[in-house]
Amino acid sequence: MLCRTISRSFCTASSPKPWLFVGLGNPGPKYQSTRHNVGFDMIDAFAKSLGISMDTVHCKAFFGQGLVGDVPVFLAKPQTYMNLSGEAAGPLAAYYKLPLNRVVLIFDDMNLPCGVLRLQQGGGHGSHNGLKSVIYQFRGNRDFARLRIGIGRPPGQMDPKAFVLQSFNATARERINAALREGVDALKLLIAKGLSESARCFNTEQKYKHLRVQAMQT
Repeated sequence: MLCRTISRSFCTASSPKPWLFVGLGNPGPKYQSTRHNVGFDMIDAFAKSLGISMDTVHCKAFFGQGLVGDVPVFLAKPQTYMNLSGEAAGPLAAYYKLPLNRVVLIFDDMNLPCGVLRLQQGGGHGSHNGLKSVIYQFRGNRDFARLRIGIGRPPGQMDPKAFVLQSFNATARERINAALREGVDALKLLIAKGLSESARCFNTEQKYKHLRVQAMQT
């Protein structure tokens, strides 16, 4: 299914500009609670915090919409599998005529310790196939925001592809659950204050959390 008719009533000229949050992951029970699906987990946590239902299918994604204060927010979990995430993100942004500075991609990142988050504008794809797909659909434009969720590095010589498809152990799951709560707050701050101010405040807090996590890991 491509883009079934969904109301654009949240996008009137007189209302605040909407945000689109897209969490990356793989569909189906097989991939639930795996490292690669923390983007889905963040969308679910954010939706739950606002009572938003995510059971509509729109532009190849599970989709929901709601308000944070008076600001519209659209939430999406692409159902295309990770490597084709852009096939949902691109059409959604186009459907709602959103500039890329109103789009936030949420995804797992092996370059951050487990449970550490980073909120940033732009950047490369870091060999993340879901991110590559989104950049491709945006015609090479990388000027969208990202909320990166640290999942840590694979142990020893473990294949990274196998690592991201594993579930978290109990300790890592606790860190991720805490990160999801922090991420929900960060996204709400982003909506209220904009990216620059919210990223500055949030990333400073995460920097010290990063150091604490490193100390626990040594």
